[in-house]
Amino acid sequence: MDAAQLRALDDAALRKQLDDLYQENFNLRFQRAAGQLPNLNRLREVRREIARVKTVLRERAGMQEAK
Repeated sequence: MDAAQLRALDDAALRKQLDDLYQENFNLRFQRAAGQLPNLNRLREVRREIARVKTVLRERAGMQEAK
């Protein structure tokens, strides 16, 4: 999901998305340690998606403080 799509979501949906991504990241790291992860690239993608969601949430928090 790109940043424009994330900005269209509300805060509750973003927090849910963030929780889901953290859970997926945990599962992928566990699979990697067990040697069962077929796509190592997915770890990188998930970390970047987490960063995107956190960035959008921080932007909104900054806008709330500026008001």
